[in-house]
Amino acid sequence: MQKLSREDLYTLEAYADLRTEMRAQVMAHKKHRRVDLGEHISLLFEDRLTMHYQIQEMLRVERIFAAAGIQEELDAYNPLIPDGSNWKATMMIEYADVEQRRRALAELIDVENTVRVKIGEHEKVSPVCDEDLDRTSEEKTSSVHFLRFELDAAMIADAKAGAAIAIGVDHPHYRYVIDSLPAQTAQALVADLD
Repeated sequence: MQKLSREDLYTLEAYADLRTEMRAQVMAHKKHRRVDLGEHISLLFEDRLTMHYQIQEMLRVERIFAAAGIQEELDAYNPLIPDGSNWKATMMIEYADVEQRRRALAELIDVENTVRVKIGEHEKVSPVCDEDLDRTSEEKTSSVHFLRFELDAAMIADAKAGAAIAIGVDHPHYRYVIDSLPAQTAQALVADLD
């Protein structure tokens, strides 16, 4: 999948005019890219459109218009665009109650390393986690992690041929498995493998 460049981005003025329309498009797009693993953990599989939107929002909020600042945002978010042989996901741990969230983040240390994807009869794939920086301490895990699942050629071929895609998390304090993703979600992820 092609990375984003400055030429792909809207100016702040142009984005202000397009923001409502782009937001609606991205929210609809994300619907089939989000995988809920139980009540409290979800994965959002990122792609070029989700990262384009994220960069535009950062530029808008931070009022960045200088070339160096724009390049910093591109450098930060381009690595989250799949490369054709992998899936990249933002993992979110969500608890509405602050005290419950505090306890859960202390219990779920290393949870990001227990997420697995499985295509058809292939071996489970473990993620490469948080390549930008370590997000876990001895006391707690972060509520957000970035995961990369590297797939081999046979896995990719089987995913494109329609093999079931399973995803789960197998942490001592949190277990949840989806044996087969819904068709629209599977199609969205397979599209990332071109």
